[in-house]
Amino acid sequence: MSQRNVEKVIGVLVTDEELRRRFASDPKGTLESLIASGLELTMCELEALRTLNPRRLTHFAEAVDPRLQKSDLKR
Repeated sequence: MSQRNVEKVIGVLVTDEELRRRFASDPKGTLESLIASGLELTMCELEALRTLNPRRLTHFAEAVDPRLQKSDLKR
């Protein structure tokens, strides 16, 4: 739908450990749950986001200040 929504998805994947873990095991399902919660993405955006490399997202997340991270307390 917009670059802004793509940026939101990437941002939450980098700062939300639990969501990033879910994405690593089920990218399509995780993105579909975001869409179901009201986030609008085009099919092209959905496909491009689905192919993001979870290891690279984790590597990027590790470079972000921990104060900006949402920890997964369920692990």
